[in-house]
Amino acid sequence: MDERVGIAVVGASGRMGRMLIQAVEEEPRARLTGVTERPGHDWIGRDLGACLGTGETGVRVSDDALEVFAVSQAVLDFTTPAATMAHAVLAAQARLTHVIGTTGLERADIERLAAAARHAVIVRAGNMSVGVNLLTVLARRVATALGADYDVEIVEMHHRHKVDAPSGTALMLGDAVAAGRRVNLADVRESGRDGATGPRGEGAIGFASLRGGDVIGEHEVIFAGPGERISLRHVATDRMLFARGAVRAALWGHHQEPGQYNMIDVLGLREAGAEVPDR
Repeated sequence: MDERVGIAVVGASGRMGRMLIQAVEEEPRARLTGVTERPGHDWIGRDLGACLGTGETGVRVSDDALEVFAVSQAVLDFTTPAATMAHAVLAAQARLTHVIGTTGLERADIERLAAAARHAVIVRAGNMSVGVNLLTVLARRVATALGADYDVEIVEMHHRHKVDAPSGTALMLGDAVAAGRRVNLADVRESGRDGATGPRGEGAIGFASLRGGDVIGEHEVIFAGPGERISLRHVATDRMLFARGAVRAALWGHHQEPGQYNMIDVLGLREAGAEVPDR
């Protein structure tokens, strides 16, 4: 009997989808049970290996997510908000571990995920990197220690093709800082300054988004106080770190009860006082 965790990947042809497939195939505790693409895609019905140019794998690309989920125990989802919401319903029906790396989710989407989590394990994070999630813990702790006397700016840079701003990771870091200060990010967030904006709001958490080239992801949390600045920074140099983190989350989620979790839970940092909101 194969005891490896069966993992499906949705959005197989995309850059992240391909990396997720590679990460599953490299993990000895996991096996790839199926992949999907949108209806009408030219990969549908073909062997995955033939599509990727790696040789026959026996895994056919499907446009029927429910069919793939039925033979899987977990699904890795880095698609779009609309697709993720549809997958969440199906994953809940199939009682799968749904690992979500999709960014740009609206509050209504997050509320719908809470309903799905009554039946399935959902691990959702704006960033699956171990380093970024440690940065999140540090940002909260520094915010708690320094208080509102220190102005906070969160600067992020990504490749020129990224469509949402600020990034999900930047918002996750903002949530961490806000949690450390015991405020809601929505009440103190400042983004997109331009022109005569007036002085900086007291207690505000500012965001700046840069786009260009092929930057994978850079995030910096700056605490600027009287006479000093403290900077926490993370630079990603290999996209595979996100894919490996997602597979790690799927393996961890396989042993959990239905509910909503994030990478702080996966890394075992919740007990260290690292409970922070997640995007």
